[in-house]
Amino acid sequence: MEFKDYYATLGVAKSATAKEVKQAYRKLARKFHPDVNPGDKKAEARFKDINEAYEVLGDPEKRQKYDELGANWRMYEQAQQGGQPYPGRPDEWTVHAGGAPGGFRTVDEEEMRRIFGDADPFSDFFKTFFSGMEAEPGPRTRGGRAPRARPGHDLEHEIELSLEDALRGTTRKLALHHDGQARTIEVRIPAGVGEGSRVRVAGEGGAGTAGAPSGDLYLRIHMRPHPQFERRGRDLHTRVPVPVTTAVLGGEADVPTLAGGHLRLKVPTGTQNGQVFRLKGQGMPAVGKPDDRGDLFAAVDVQVPRQLTPEQRKHYEALAKLEERANTTTAV
Repeated sequence: MEFKDYYATLGVAKSATAKEVKQAYRKLARKFHPDVNPGDKKAEARFKDINEAYEVLGDPEKRQKYDELGANWRMYEQAQQGGQPYPGRPDEWTVHAGGAPGGFRTVDEEEMRRIFGDADPFSDFFKTFFSGMEAEPGPRTRGGRAPRARPGHDLEHEIELSLEDALRGTTRKLALHHDGQARTIEVRIPAGVGEGSRVRVAGEGGAGTAGAPSGDLYLRIHMRPHPQFERRGRDLHTRVPVPVTTAVLGGEADVPTLAGGHLRLKVPTGTQNGQVFRLKGQGMPAVGKPDDRGDLFAAVDVQVPRQLTPEQRKHYEALAKLEERANTTTAV
């Protein structure tokens, strides 16, 4: 498979920032645009190569795959099916939903408007190349050439989940719009997804041109903060209130679980404030492996009474005298 060095195409180093990549693309796109070079086939080919390079390097996710996999990056992207992650991307999962592609605005369209302004001075070649929509029947592009078949753009949309949704998995309904038509699809979010995970909905991105396949829709997961649990990877962390008497003498404490129940924790004699206990297998599941779960870590929060009854004060004062006597004996 022929390897295209997209960095060389744009004339930037592999370490170039996103801003430097965009600046190089803008400069070259203006220079080699077909309307600036009418009839120049070499300029037209160069323009296509420039845009192909920026389509990859201008997208952080695609750039990462390109850097990691080289010439094989697109094969890995297209071959993955059936809800499995791409190689090297354990946080990316594929789901399927049938029907026509959704109508989200493409990145390239916005980018080109920022570069060339809101005016529409360019040819049908420009519109066909960047529209990401089905070519309308009508006149051919400049030079008599038919529109080039081009796969639709991948699109991304953020969705927010609660920690409980991520524990059990959930279903979300999405309203998609295409060619003025609205429809609703249901997407299953697998259990175990976390912050930044992406769920791929195959074929629900931008429409391709000239019969080419549609792109995919990626749902990027954002986790809503939980008032009681903190997630760290597949482990959960929480704090458990323990009376001072239980911490001193030992006993049991109730530990809440994310699923809604409680576990009994044995508190040893002399437990210190902040001491952490591990409850194995009570954390988050791995995606696609519901029985492979992390752990729950419970940190003891010793509760000192804010108010004392006269009898309680009497006992605490007696305890204080005993401690004072013990300290004096030790000092001697």
